[in-house]
Amino acid sequence: MAKYIFVTGGVISSLGKGITSASIARILEARGLKVTLMKFDPYINVDPGTMSPYQHGEVYVTEDGAETDLDLGHYERFISASMTRFNNVTTGQIYNAVISRERRGDYLGKTIQVIPHITGEIKDRVKKVADVTGAEIVIVEVGGTVGDIESLPFLEAARQFGLENGKDNVLYIHLTLVPYIKCAEEIKTKPTQHSVGTLREIGIQPDILICRTEKTLSMELKEKISLFCNVRKEAVIEAKDVASIYEIPLVFKNQVLDEIILSHFHLISKFSELKDWEKNVVEKAVNPKHRVEIALVGKYIALQDAYKSIYESLIHAGIFNDAKVVIRKVDSEEIEKHGVKKVLGGVSGILVPGGFGYRGIEGKVRAIQYARENSIPFLGLCLGMQCAVIEFARNVCGLKGANSTEFKRKAKYPLISLLEEQHKVKDMGGTMRLGAYPCKIKKGTLAYRVYGLALVFERHRHRYEFNNKYRKQLEKKGMVFSGICQKKNLVEIVELKGHPYFIAVQFHPEFKSKPDKAHPLFREFIKSALQAK
Repeated sequence: MAKYIFVTGGVISSLGKGITSASIARILEARGLKVTLMKFDPYINVDPGTMSPYQHGEVYVTEDGAETDLDLGHYERFISASMTRFNNVTTGQIYNAVISRERRGDYLGKTIQVIPHITGEIKDRVKKVADVTGAEIVIVEVGGTVGDIESLPFLEAARQFGLENGKDNVLYIHLTLVPYIKCAEEIKTKPTQHSVGTLREIGIQPDILICRTEKTLSMELKEKISLFCNVRKEAVIEAKDVASIYEIPLVFKNQVLDEIILSHFHLISKFSELKDWEKNVVEKAVNPKHRVEIALVGKYIALQDAYKSIYESLIHAGIFNDAKVVIRKVDSEEIEKHGVKKVLGGVSGILVPGGFGYRGIEGKVRAIQYARENSIPFLGLCLGMQCAVIEFARNVCGLKGANSTEFKRKAKYPLISLLEEQHKVKDMGGTMRLGAYPCKIKKGTLAYRVYGLALVFERHRHRYEFNNKYRKQLEKKGMVFSGICQKKNLVEIVELKGHPYFIAVQFHPEFKSKPDKAHPLFREFIKSALQAK
């Protein structure tokens, strides 16, 4: 039978349950165990696909086309397992499933209640992940903070799960905050005591406490937390702030967290010191030899999580190239207001990410023109590719009215238009071109040199596509269409001849980058930016 770990959070939100869960998975996978992770999201949306980036941050797309929470990105970056639509569960999904069964008459006239029907559906989803993946350990991150009304059904399901499956098969980890009060020069344990108390009122006694802190916790403080929270002293784990999130598995490893977990489950596995992770990831992330500045020209710059996977992919590329990547976060509307040279002057590379809607588009187009005309390494992703072909059509091919029908329905030259299968779509949720699709790469191109492969599979999330009617016009002026999805003849990759590094893709390569295996497009982008610098 699989073993299950439930990770909860207390005191405040944004403590890093996702990174904590992923780091635990990393140290357990290093011990030779097959691990998968799962996220409970308490919002009523079926998935985050229709939510604004300002509301939810990045929407992470899995290989099978699910729009999920950004924490699934952390999971995939830290371990080898691929996430699927089964690895993210929302309140909306749970209630939708139960209500659908009730409408069909599956409950034979029973009154449908939170307990046992909602909690039962949640528990079934947890077991399904174990069955589908064949994982030996399933780590379940419970979204929200203990005490939130929205999270109560998930916490109750977690409590029942432990009762039904036995103490040897279920472990509870609670992530909490131990704040340092500067004016008093004291570390306070009371918030943690209250948080654990609230969790115990629900019926869950944590087996391990992970304490986020600015300062080192003394043995005396650990003993105090242990006593008041009813947790063994050695199971009070310090999670002090670090320079890189990729240090966290080592922090946990040094406090023998893996041994504590394995002991609880009565598991024996191979020994691992995470030496490769320390040498090839952490050391290069913390002490790089070089430095390069990259401008990310986006629409949702105000929120750190809106481009989470892109930021991490740039860090991964920096790790590979032994360089610190300094990201200049540029709101594309600032370019429209103040001019491209003033905003982008001095950067060694320009990246234009995806997004939706017309706001800030002209700023993105000007940024791409600046990169093209000044031989600055450029990488365009999704909407970034669409803006790249619009810019090239306008300023090189003379098609002055070039635009996307997303922004201008009756554009004079609709370089970007709605995908054929999207014309009849009415519902917004889960209806885009989603998940992994094949892309055939033309030999002798920059894309082929970067990938070293003739066929790749990359993840998509879009409704609009390049209009093939204009392909020959752009080719005549020097644009290369180097990647094609052959089944529907869709353009996936464009690049420019004679430019040190100008490549734009319709897909999202950031979803397949890892700290110990940087994505080729980001890896070569940073390499080119370092050479340009």
